[in-house]
Amino acid sequence: MNKGLKWGLIGVAAAGMIIGGIYSQQPKVNEEIAAPQVVKTPTKKILNVNGLLIKPKMLVDEYRTVGVLMPDEEVNLSFETSGKVIEINFEEGTRVKKGELLAKVNDDHLQAQLARLTAQVKLAEDRVYRQSALLERDAVSKEAYEQVKTDLATLMADIDIVKANIAHTELRAPFDGVIGLRQISVGAYASPSLVVAKLTKTSPLKVEFSVPERYADQVKRGTNLDFNVVGVVEAFPASVYAVESSIDPSLHQFTARAIYPNENGEMLPGRYASITLKTQEIQNALAIPAQAIVPEMGKDKVFLYKSGKAMPVEIITGLRTDGEVQVLRGLQAGDTIITSGTLQLRTGLEVTLDNVY
Repeated sequence: MNKGLKWGLIGVAAAGMIIGGIYSQQPKVNEEIAAPQVVKTPTKKILNVNGLLIKPKMLVDEYRTVGVLMPDEEVNLSFETSGKVIEINFEEGTRVKKGELLAKVNDDHLQAQLARLTAQVKLAEDRVYRQSALLERDAVSKEAYEQVKTDLATLMADIDIVKANIAHTELRAPFDGVIGLRQISVGAYASPSLVVAKLTKTSPLKVEFSVPERYADQVKRGTNLDFNVVGVVEAFPASVYAVESSIDPSLHQFTARAIYPNENGEMLPGRYASITLKTQEIQNALAIPAQAIVPEMGKDKVFLYKSGKAMPVEIITGLRTDGEVQVLRGLQAGDTIITSGTLQLRTGLEVTLDNVY
């Protein structure tokens, strides 16, 4: 190679290296910084909530307790006199009517006495008639006339006594009801202390239960309740008809009784009952769910839904039940309150109603 050309190439290479070094030391342009900045504006958060349209309704305060079903009437049937049983006229477990003859003991001796006394009635009446006729003619003294009248009255009284004793030999149903198992047989000797059978009136039924003394002013005649028994899904309505006249000082409670018609006889006395007592019923109450209330500084408030925003309002509450609270002041029918997300609500916060009940 020509020596002059060689040195020329070396010079060109050296110049290129010098120029490249100089370029590498020049400041670089940051494309991210150089690019125009886009400012992002924060979007407003809208809370999804549920609402409740306030409507007047009946609000019921309830108290739950247990009680027992009792027959309206129940009696152990026994004879009023002693004697040998000669008749049993009922079938066990059947219904009987008031006055129906159920059983009888031997009354032969009483029937004989009645026959003897009855036979004397005509003679005694004739004596009174004759003495009356003689007295009109002054043929007999008034004293003699009064004596025969007394004899007749005494005879009739003796007949009534025998008839009453005969009635005591008959066992009759004192009221309509279901007769239970008999405890005696024909031919047995009965006495007033021996129970023949039990008679129970099952329609209506009584529901007896006890409640704390704080309900003394609320549980009274006419108070409504529902009761349930084991094995039956439906509840049965009853109404209080009487309460005890005093409160038990040791237990601080009192006893009440309700009446259930039991027209079909489906309920048997003696069963335990779970009772829901309606201690107070308020017509046309404004009631809201308890979870909608936000306590703040000793006061209660709720949030109203107004034009897409949550607006707080202070309320005055009344009766509280398990799930609802009566509002006495602060709300009116037609208002829509927010029932969910109450802890996130702020005055003027934009909200969207998902559901309105």
